[in-house]
Amino acid sequence: MSMISFALAAVLLLAACVKADRVRAWRHAFNPSGDELPDAAFTVGRVVFVVLAGVVAFSGFQLRAVAADSVWSDDELSHAVDYATGDLDAHSYLGMDAPSDSDYESMVEDAVVRRGGGGAPESGVSATPSGTGTATQGAFTVQADGADASFCVSVTRTKSKDGGYDAPGVAGGAGTADPVPLYELAATSHKGPC
Repeated sequence: MSMISFALAAVLLLAACVKADRVRAWRHAFNPSGDELPDAAFTVGRVVFVVLAGVVAFSGFQLRAVAADSVWSDDELSHAVDYATGDLDAHSYLGMDAPSDSDYESMVEDAVVRRGGGGAPESGVSATPSGTGTATQGAFTVQADGADASFCVSVTRTKSKDGGYDAPGVAGGAGTADPVPLYELAATSHKGPC
């Protein structure tokens, strides 16, 4: 679509460059009894054609920018995976149940999208499990729409040495339930599939 805009802008510029005598000859060939146009009309016409060409060319550049923002580039994905790995490596959370592959998968996808930056889309990232995941670790091949590169992100979960969360009892004393454990994640990544 942007190429059509640029072609139309070129045609409008060419129309602005046509000499007044040539236009008068064409008009006379089609309508010999028509009134002659003053030179001021040609000047106004040229200005209008040039302004329209500028507007159409600007629209073409805007369309190119929108198209570039709708898919991931290899560089955008590479930077997003690097930063997301750092985020996941420092992540801790409270949890009762052991996470499944889909929990890790959504954590990795969300972290990559969040770290995509202003030029990257907010969707189109997939983290496919390698099939060797357990409740404490998983490896995921991260890919994105438009990017040829893929990355392997490995996530390992360990129980924190800092304990967890003890819920207070009803009367404000110590709770009777087991504490909610605190988990920490360690993450690494490298280029290529898992």
